[in-house]
Amino acid sequence: MIGAVNRVALEVFGLEIYWYAIIIISGVIIAMWLSTREAVRVGMRKDDVSDFMLGALPLSFIGARLYYVLFNLQPYLDDPMQIFNIRSGGLAIYGGLIAGGIWLYFYCQRNFISTWTFLDVAAPSVLLAQGIGRWGNFMNHEAFGEVTTRSFLENLYLPSFIIDNMYIEGAYRQPTFLYESIWSVIGFILLIVLRKKTGLLKQGEVFLGYIIWYSFGRMFIEGMRTDSLYLFASIRVSQLLSLILFVGGIILLVWRRKKQKDLKDYRRSYGDNQSLI
Repeated sequence: MIGAVNRVALEVFGLEIYWYAIIIISGVIIAMWLSTREAVRVGMRKDDVSDFMLGALPLSFIGARLYYVLFNLQPYLDDPMQIFNIRSGGLAIYGGLIAGGIWLYFYCQRNFISTWTFLDVAAPSVLLAQGIGRWGNFMNHEAFGEVTTRSFLENLYLPSFIIDNMYIEGAYRQPTFLYESIWSVIGFILLIVLRKKTGLLKQGEVFLGYIIWYSFGRMFIEGMRTDSLYLFASIRVSQLLSLILFVGGIILLVWRRKKQKDLKDYRRSYGDNQSLI
């Protein structure tokens, strides 16, 4: 493979440590740090985020893996032990978000925390972590698109290490991992800026903004990929779910604005202290 980046970052006592794992864990740590700072500002306990993550991390990884396996079942029926082999990737973001979301609901109920508050606190940081995590797919040659030319990639002004690493299965590929990473980082910045504006967003709307933004981009980017999971012959699972989330997010946002007149402003409801993010 032309100039491909080595998937193995280092070797410790004979054990290979993959870039995929390092990048995913780095994204999680950054998201926890940012979410904790915002949690303190809005009046949550400093340990609320870390305590939540003790359950969310393993459950999200299990959910991400199960989602991937269930919609790509045949290889794992042929060799069930491969279900536990995640060193080469095979984690679906939506599966992790679904599992994490279920755990978040029960965690908030048990600890008397507003679910909307927690979602607003975490949403931008989760989006940033997703953007970082896509570089793990880059290292593993996952989440790539249709065949393209080197000249097309060069015209995007991409550095050589990205172009060389997009030579996959005998051809250059669309860097869809990069498109989604950039889309996620832009969304993170946008949500942080909007969240700072007093009187602009209501409680819950930072999270809904995340849902609408991410699902809209994912809906189109997923259509460019060649390694998608399929529900039926021509229906991509993540593309269909993105459409549902995008439409559902808009409907819920509008419905809450019209029907719930007592919604508090995000900034005013949590005090006027300057955001720490």
